[in-house]
Amino acid sequence: MLSLPLAAFFLDGEGNENWILPAQVGAIALLGAAVGVAVPGFTRRSSNARRRALAGAVWGVVMAVVGVVTFFLVLSGFDGA
Repeated sequence: MLSLPLAAFFLDGEGNENWILPAQVGAIALLGAAVGVAVPGFTRRSSNARRRALAGAVWGVVMAVVGVVTFFLVLSGFDGA
């Protein structure tokens, strides 16, 4: 959930506003892939590194979407949604 404000901190400039969300999702997907490869128990024991990276990236993107929705609801509330 902190990755969105962190991405906004670095990309909040003139003409960069539209890159905040794609950069955040991409960074979290890469981080998830790295965690998936580093933690072998993340997937089945028979999975290779490519499959673990893909599973980690998918879980990273899912968590990024949950973080964006949560962040939006905290800022706007249910009335603003």
